[in-house]
Amino acid sequence: MPTRWKPNVTVAAVIEQDGRFLLVEEQTDDGLKLNNPAGHLDPGESPEDGCIRETLEETAHAFTPTALLGVYMARSAEQPDVTYMRFAFTGELGAREERRALDEGIVRTLWMSVDEIRASVARHRSPLLLRCVEDYLAGKRHPLALIHTEDSVRQPR
Repeated sequence: MPTRWKPNVTVAAVIEQDGRFLLVEEQTDDGLKLNNPAGHLDPGESPEDGCIRETLEETAHAFTPTALLGVYMARSAEQPDVTYMRFAFTGELGAREERRALDEGIVRTLWMSVDEIRASVARHRSPLLLRCVEDYLAGKRHPLALIHTEDSVRQPR
């Protein structure tokens, strides 16, 4: 029986304030890269819950998703056999936990304009960073109700 292909499910937050977007700068095998606050969906989480957790871990900010921007797929540049499926959300940025350390590998958070993001494509960790920002700017918003997480997901195995 052939091996079943399974994408890596990730979540990302696209957060804009005053024309600037909250990004993270993270250490990778290819040096410092830029990304939306993003990461892998953990077992037992809904995509929304995963995005809330990842945003807090990577930026030290609370985040409340209000809309789904879209579902995106991309092949990893570093590992061609790996494909990511990203659920990208937009929403409201909450308070920053001043004493909270950023996730391992995250060097800092920064706010960038769309022009700065477009000019830094070579530093993007994922081609989905810019695509998600462009979709945000185009006004794409889908109701969170499009995603249904069955209760069984949250139950222990």
